[in-house]
Amino acid sequence: MARERPRFRTIYATLQRMAATEEGNGMLRSIALALAAFLALALPAGAEDKPLLTIYTYDSFAAEWGPGPGLKAGFEKTCGCTIDFVATDSSIGALRRVQLEGASTTADIVLGLDTSVAGEARATGLFAPHGIAFDALTLPAPWTDREFTPVDFGYFAFVYDKRKVPNPPTSFEALIAEPPSFRIVLEDPRSDTPGLGLVLWIKAAYGDKAADIWQGLKPHITTMARGWSDAYGLFLKGEADMVLSYTTSPAYHAVAENDPNYGYADFTEGFYPQIEIAGILKSSPNQDLAGQFLAWLAGPEAQALIPTTNWMYPVTGIGDALSAAFPALPENILSLDEATIAASKSAWIDEALAAIR
Repeated sequence: MARERPRFRTIYATLQRMAATEEGNGMLRSIALALAAFLALALPAGAEDKPLLTIYTYDSFAAEWGPGPGLKAGFEKTCGCTIDFVATDSSIGALRRVQLEGASTTADIVLGLDTSVAGEARATGLFAPHGIAFDALTLPAPWTDREFTPVDFGYFAFVYDKRKVPNPPTSFEALIAEPPSFRIVLEDPRSDTPGLGLVLWIKAAYGDKAADIWQGLKPHITTMARGWSDAYGLFLKGEADMVLSYTTSPAYHAVAENDPNYGYADFTEGFYPQIEIAGILKSSPNQDLAGQFLAWLAGPEAQALIPTTNWMYPVTGIGDALSAAFPALPENILSLDEATIAASKSAWIDEALAAIR
């Protein structure tokens, strides 16, 4: 029964919300009140009074090996609340879910979007200002976003096994020049932020020549997986020589598996960054609690969990808690501004997909 309590609380919170809003008018409101009363009896004593903070995120973040369980345990010790991470197949999937659910969503927070989709997420009008002042972050630039808070950051890269690829390509053009038997696994830019990150990386590096790069990559693409987990799994099964991931991914193998044989290809074009973000939904009845969680998430206690569970850089300095296996930050960083991404992202995705068909 313990496994079901978060679900009971989620249903209970939904019914309470329906009963308290115009959505639950008339007979529906009466039904909602009756069911809420029934569930209140089914819950353990006092559970209905314990705030439930529901966080939509992507599958690997909520997984038992991801940051979710540690963050849940850490925050619940101080908040007098229950955290419920609800996993979707990708962070973009989490955004699509709250767009479909609208104001009736049970989610309080969406976590795991990134700065590449921040403009699109902002335009939905679903997110509330967080009201948090950040003054101790270690991000490459000051954080000024009013709706979204930083979770972690990294840089997209192609990861390979040194035993199978002793001489990795050092640029997109060098990758294209590899024989057709040299294979890569990518993520779909329509459903996954790393896939979108590659579209932006190539666009930032090559501009109007981006379609030519995609056409050159076409013979090497084994598949375009729906999400990062699927793509990386195929790579580990030997389905490809390289996979689109992060400069920090080899640190996972070095630390968690004691295997130093993974590396990332050091591309001369430079690297494109990803800052993962979280936002509070306007429809959340737990605005203050959600803000407390996001402020805590950017602090040293929570950030110390991030590197060896999500295998990204922390947004706050954690000193020696950051393993020496994590590489130094790249020097050549590419960028595109949010307004340009929001205006052109769909066209760039279409351009990339058309080039590889």
